[in-house]
Amino acid sequence: MAELLSLNNLEISIAKGREKISLVKNISLTMEEGETIGIAGESGSGKSITALSVMKLLPPALKISSGSIDLNLPTGKIDMRALKDQEMCKIRGKHIGMIFQEPMTSLNPAMRCGKQVTEIIRLHEAVQPKEARERVLSLFNEVKLPDIVKTYNKYPHELSGGQRQRVMIAMAVACNPKILIADEPTTALDVTVQKSILELLAGLKEKYNMSMLLISHDLGILASIADRIALMYKGELVEEGKAKQVLQNPSHPYTRALLACRPDHKHYTEVPVLPTVNTELSAPEEKILPTVVKNEGEKPQYSIILEVKDLQTSFVTKRNLFGKTKEEFFAVNNANFEVFENETLGIVGGSGSGKTTLGRTILSLVNSRRGEIFYRNKSILNLSSSEEKKIRRKIQIIFQDPYSSLNPRIKIGNSLTEAMQVHEIYKNAAVRKAEARQLLEIVGLPGEAFEKYPHEFSGGQRQRIGIARALAVKPELIICDEMVSALDVSVQAQVLNLLNQLKSEFGLTYLFISHDLAVVRYMADRLIVMDKGQIVETGDAASIMDNPQHPYTKTLIGSLTTV
Repeated sequence: MAELLSLNNLEISIAKGREKISLVKNISLTMEEGETIGIAGESGSGKSITALSVMKLLPPALKISSGSIDLNLPTGKIDMRALKDQEMCKIRGKHIGMIFQEPMTSLNPAMRCGKQVTEIIRLHEAVQPKEARERVLSLFNEVKLPDIVKTYNKYPHELSGGQRQRVMIAMAVACNPKILIADEPTTALDVTVQKSILELLAGLKEKYNMSMLLISHDLGILASIADRIALMYKGELVEEGKAKQVLQNPSHPYTRALLACRPDHKHYTEVPVLPTVNTELSAPEEKILPTVVKNEGEKPQYSIILEVKDLQTSFVTKRNLFGKTKEEFFAVNNANFEVFENETLGIVGGSGSGKTTLGRTILSLVNSRRGEIFYRNKSILNLSSSEEKKIRRKIQIIFQDPYSSLNPRIKIGNSLTEAMQVHEIYKNAAVRKAEARQLLEIVGLPGEAFEKYPHEFSGGQRQRIGIARALAVKPELIICDEMVSALDVSVQAQVLNLLNQLKSEFGLTYLFISHDLAVVRYMADRLIVMDKGQIVETGDAASIMDNPQHPYTKTLIGSLTTV
């Protein structure tokens, strides 16, 4: 096979005063025609900026210090570094397509989806608007979007996450490029959508004879699709080879560490504390990890802390001229379950299954239509403001995106002490400040974090802040809403270990919501499976994972990617 793309001794740096800091160092990688190369590594390892350098889309502060990027086309070799912006515009989309990690931020929110893809085609090819529209409709059909004519005329916010990703894929392949770069294309998507997106990418690659550069922190995803895998660590390429060889017989300690960090969905009686990259790269005597005993397979011998009966939550989708409801969507429909004290109850399901709405209804962040919610045998629906405040102290939530749930203008310490003050915990400001500092240390953050702002922390650190803020009011039940879905595997392992440690130390109860079955299997004593607003299966985690009864549960488990 002919060589299509080559990176030779690539170095990307950022200037800090008079000093130059290298973010990517001496990367050399070649791609052949029809080949899929997977690039893996933690957040900050340099995966994405390496891909952005190929597209000449690096932020202004970052520069390619040395090395070369060459694209081999039938017309000859192109030195990508030497291209001017106008020349590069002719390469992007036509010869190299790119799918970005978050389609909502890369699609124009003020332009209809069909128009955005049409624009790409007309930019590179001399076609009439009508012909371009027909090609876009054909592409939308090919990427399996529903009701293609309606989707063509919709805005990005009117589509689900998986549908927006399909629009991005249609845009990336619209001009039949030779290379497709996919940067974390399935992050935060549920397992069934993730599987369909990966199958779609593999099918389009074969149909259009493309080469693909697939970036992911999940080695399970790369195992299912990549021919070769390259591992990046702290800006350097530490291991590269055929996918099977790298995954089954890794030579570098970092590769072995990444494989070890990923929760398995096998049966656990004693749950090992998950390894992290730091523990795996440490000295052998420091690798001995404790275990946590689970109550799996037997009903916890504790009192019921939360009970949900016939709960129904709906959203109005259509009203008549006078504001009367004509149509409504039932996000949660007749939910019945209980949560035992000091257990972890996992809630799994695809996007739109009602998981998050259920969690928010319990907290009265979303109003229920009918049904009952009992906390320690007391109804918590339709409470007065003062009574609701007391319940909010007992039941806390950790959101999926801690950055958007933290006030960017308030220092971290103030976020914690503010919660204490609202709920009148501790006698004065000095005590609250001391307790907040201690909480930050408990969740593994230094004391100086108290005086910093949210933007000064990494994603994993912000999630620890979210945990500290939930603990600040001394809750009994914590709802964890997709709180590790956007974290790389090593940071995810650290956060999951912390949750198990805090559960043991503070006697906490968790309602753990996630679309990742491997993570829920690792964390949960019992499971609830949701589909289209309904609970379709419930039971202890081992029984459901090893012997699922409902067809939807079987589909979810069948969609798991394994190394």
